[in-house]
Amino acid sequence: MSVRIGTSGWAYNHWRNVLYEPGLPTTRWLQRYASEFDTVELNGSFYRWPSDAQFEKWRDQLPPGFVMAVKAARGLTHARRLRSPEVWAERLDRGWRALGERRGPLLVQLHPALARDDERLYHFLDVMADDIPVAVEFRHPSWDDPAVYEVLESHDAAYVVMSGANLPCILKATASFVYVRLHGPDPQEMYGGSYSADDLRWWADRISEWVAQGRDVAVYFNNDLGGHAVRNARDLKVALGR
Repeated sequence: MSVRIGTSGWAYNHWRNVLYEPGLPTTRWLQRYASEFDTVELNGSFYRWPSDAQFEKWRDQLPPGFVMAVKAARGLTHARRLRSPEVWAERLDRGWRALGERRGPLLVQLHPALARDDERLYHFLDVMADDIPVAVEFRHPSWDDPAVYEVLESHDAAYVVMSGANLPCILKATASFVYVRLHGPDPQEMYGGSYSADDLRWWADRISEWVAQGRDVAVYFNNDLGGHAVRNARDLKVALGR
């Protein structure tokens, strides 16, 4: 079983002197990132979906064994709120396949105001190609229900395990892989704070339990402020003996 640990994005100016050496041009940041981590979550795709050529460029730039998780466009998740997903399904599929062997899960972060709608979720998952590993991050509390988990399980789609301000931390595994997003330990502010050594050991134990169940695990730190995501990702790798 594989365990991959990385961050949500890599293009942060405040990571200079944390991950990126002084004077390193931004065009080499991804290469530098990939020298230390074996996965990254592409979240710029949420704001503007990249061209197929850009996905192919990342495919060719990234080293063997590296995978890129891709965040679905807000046009699907926030504008349409999963309605008529066919409009977006073809574009998502084409971009994802352009990554070739570097492709990882497709992250689908739902709008916080989108309340539970099992039929809409089921239809979206049904439209997506069976070989695309989909991970769904629910932001409305009404989705926390066994019937919703059954919908995910029926499509081998992962429930995104979250940690962050005002977000429920539900340790639910619904697929052959577990997708974890750590938005920061600050109880008041998203994306802020640094996880303590005790926090990271706790998460290392949870990851080991999922691996023992025969599941792959991908963990992405999203507390980018101050470079905490980089430091926490490094320390979690150490806690796991990697």
